[in-house]
Amino acid sequence: MSKIEHEISSGNVFADIGMAEPVELLAKAELARKIGSIIKHRHLNQTEAAKLLGIDQPKVSRLLRGQLKEFSMTKLLEFMLRLDRDIEIRIKKHRSVRVPPGIEVLAS
Repeated sequence: MSKIEHEISSGNVFADIGMAEPVELLAKAELARKIGSIIKHRHLNQTEAAKLLGIDQPKVSRLLRGQLKEFSMTKLLEFMLRLDRDIEIRIKKHRSVRVPPGIEVLAS
């Protein structure tokens, strides 16, 4: 039986695969996931979500599929406001030597 080789993740898949700007990409993905969760929880179809977010339905489709190139962090935060969410930004000193500084999206 051969031994399976594996690598320990950094905690950021975008960094692990060598993408540029991995911290921002992970934060955007987490925001998009939460936006999708809110849309689903409200039982909105894509057309209704588009109207609420101020974008067209094809863009909602791309957002929900994780195709985020056309969405800035600012735009995703604007969507959260349109979905009646408060945004709190807290900056703290980074304390880990094993993991690089990052952006964490916490949502309730």
